[in-house]
Amino acid sequence: MRILLVGSGGQLARALLEALSQHQVTGVDLPEFDVTDLAQSRDTVARVRPELLLNASAYTAVDAAEREVDAAFRVNALGPRNLALATAEAGIPLLHVSTDYVFDGESSRPYHEFDAPNPRAVYGRSKLAGEEAVRSLNPRHYVVRTAWLYAPWGKNFALTMRDLAARPEVRVVSDQYGSPTYAPHLAEALARLIESRSFGTWHLAGSGGASWYELARALYQELGIATPVHPIATADYPLEAPRPRYAVLASLQTPPLRLPPWREGVRAFAERLRAAGSVAPRARTPAR
Repeated sequence: MRILLVGSGGQLARALLEALSQHQVTGVDLPEFDVTDLAQSRDTVARVRPELLLNASAYTAVDAAEREVDAAFRVNALGPRNLALATAEAGIPLLHVSTDYVFDGESSRPYHEFDAPNPRAVYGRSKLAGEEAVRSLNPRHYVVRTAWLYAPWGKNFALTMRDLAARPEVRVVSDQYGSPTYAPHLAEALARLIESRSFGTWHLAGSGGASWYELARALYQELGIATPVHPIATADYPLEAPRPRYAVLASLQTPPLRLPPWREGVRAFAERLRAAGSVAPRARTPAR
């Protein structure tokens, strides 16, 4: 299958290139490709002639989005709208990756695909707008919500925790819960989803739920890091954008495409870092 991968420079895209190795994948990203440009989206689809477009691009600076509202909506809403128009005109499916931030986090149980979104932050509102554009403009769509994505590359919570282990101790929020998701596990599930041709909205995230504190503890355990990790409250670590208190994801879709338990993702992440010899925290430049 010929696949056009938008956002090919991101951490999920790198995992997708591995998971989709049996397909012919063409990757595009900034600065050569601007998802907010409709003409460019149409021209790229016409030139590559893909059989499916996979959108892994996003504005992910959650706190900056509170100040850069237009920028967040251009990438997360206008961009998917452009891709939906271009793919619908070409008669091909669109797979669009979204987020748990479309929910307000006030639930007492995991969110499934048919729960009503109610985003609290600009980031979540912009991602929900992108979902709605995809659904309304291209009936042959997959909208995939995931959460707390990390990989042995890029910029993410797991690698940040690895680097912070050089400190005497680490403090991590313990009253926010989500679904930690190892990017290669998600990429493998997306490859299966494409083959299934089961269009619609999907929740694909690490099975089970954890707090940031529990995730940090599990990461250090698997990496053999002895740095103490202490729990703190959200109020002790204030940020610009509100975070969902409880946004664990679950799926009611059939056939089921569940990811492995989130702890298996942590284990696979640690094994890959060990294989690369990069378990130890990165050296820090001394302050001048």
